[in-house]
Amino acid sequence: MEEGCEFRSWDELIPDALGLIFSNLSLQEILTVIPRVCKSWRKTVMGPYCWQEIDIVEWSQRSSPENLDRMLEMLMTRSAGSHRKLCVSGLPTDASFSFVADHAKSLQTLRLPRSEISDPIVEEVAWKLSTITFLDVSYCRKMGAPALEAIGKHCKFLTGLRRIMHPLEIIDKLTQDDEALAIAATMPKLKHLEIAYLLVSTEPVLKILASCCELELLDVRGCWNVRLDEKLIKKFSGLKVVGPLVIDCYEGNGWDDCSAYSGSSGYLAWDFVAGEMDYYDDELYAAWEDESMDDLELRFYDGFDADNAGFDWPQSP
Repeated sequence: MEEGCEFRSWDELIPDALGLIFSNLSLQEILTVIPRVCKSWRKTVMGPYCWQEIDIVEWSQRSSPENLDRMLEMLMTRSAGSHRKLCVSGLPTDASFSFVADHAKSLQTLRLPRSEISDPIVEEVAWKLSTITFLDVSYCRKMGAPALEAIGKHCKFLTGLRRIMHPLEIIDKLTQDDEALAIAATMPKLKHLEIAYLLVSTEPVLKILASCCELELLDVRGCWNVRLDEKLIKKFSGLKVVGPLVIDCYEGNGWDDCSAYSGSSGYLAWDFVAGEMDYYDDELYAAWEDESMDDLELRFYDGFDADNAGFDWPQSP
């Protein structure tokens, strides 16, 4: 190398730059490998720089409720309320959802599929979610029209809603028209709406079309009681309607694999962090080295994809 060339050490990069680089690594590497490299890298991981986008969907699908709550507490505390995206599957309790809402001052994208969220807690804390623009509450069995209405009233910037259900989850319901009516009444700025397999009829869907003038994609696959005339749809320029006929094939790439946590499973023990997450020891590192964790990776969800909407829907009954 030529003399006089100046090189800057990696540990001298500003935390913001390091955070962008580390965001491309797996959760395992960020939590257990990076902190061992040097003090500046450890400081970056402990701060908000790596946690502007928190996506632990895959990890949470295989985690116990207790571990999930502790992971959320750790990451959202590190974020210091600066995270813009949170994606997690299966929030176990209303208290978990309340905790998320308490730290949502900068939140724009919120994905909470398969979560145990009830109407009362959503009605209580929806005002804290006023900044979100995209919400995914698919497969959330305990919530319904009251929760959607509260969200619509308080989340004025909401442009995307994903409310997909599995046929087996709504087998005891007669209708979900009230959910569609709540959407029509309170979410006029929606541009993208997925309500696959909701038990809705034609009239509430027509009210959605009439109320949501900016709608670009309406997905009603599996909504067998919906009858939309082609001539009527053509009146809405720029609108793409998918369904109710299901023409794609279900690959089982999400639903069947997301079995409930079993206490006998050692897939993701909480041993990967120790104490108050302020230090890392050999036991921590060894836990992540377990072969059962080799495939642990994070994926970041970038919102809706009109071409691939409904990728995880089941086959038509």
